[in-house]
Amino acid sequence: MGSPNSSSSPPPVAGDPSPPPPATSAENHHREHLDIGKPWTTGLFDCGRNETTNVTLTTCCPCVTFGQIAEILDEGNTRCTVASLMYALLVPALCTCWILGANNRQQLRQKYNLVQAPAEDCILHFFCPCCALCQEFRELQNRGIDPSLGWMGYLAQQQETKTVPPDGQSMDK
Repeated sequence: MGSPNSSSSPPPVAGDPSPPPPATSAENHHREHLDIGKPWTTGLFDCGRNETTNVTLTTCCPCVTFGQIAEILDEGNTRCTVASLMYALLVPALCTCWILGANNRQQLRQKYNLVQAPAEDCILHFFCPCCALCQEFRELQNRGIDPSLGWMGYLAQQQETKTVPPDGQSMDK
C-alpha cells in the first residue's frame, strides 16, 4: 500500500519557476488589440525615408492629408474637402481633431488587418498627429493607392490598369 501522499504531485523544489499568475480580462483585451494583425509597411517616424510622402503638406496643413485619407477609407462617401474642413474646425476646439484621426487609423488597421502599434490609435493621434497621418498616407501608397488622387482618381487608375491588353494579344480573328 502506498503512502497517503503518493497520488498528489511532488512538493515544489527550491529554484523551480512558479507558473505566472493568470492574466486579467483587461490585460487579455489590451494584448489582443496590440498583438493581432500584420505589421505596418513603414514605421511611425519614417517620414524622411520616402520622397513621395507628403511630409511638408502634412506638417503645414494636416487637415488636407486627413481629408485625402478619409476619402479613400470611406470609398468616396466622404469628400476630401468635407473631411478636411471637419478636421480643421476641430483643431481650435481643444485640439479634438485627434478623435477623428484615431477613428480613421482604426478603419485603416481593420481594413488591412494591421497591428495597433507602436501605441494605441488615440495616443498616436494625440501626441504625434502628423507622424501618424504620414504613416497612414504611406501605408495606402505602399498598397497601390495614392490618396492624393482621391477616390474617383483611384477608381480611374484601377480602370486604366484593367483595360490595357497585354502585349502581343489582340481581339482580331
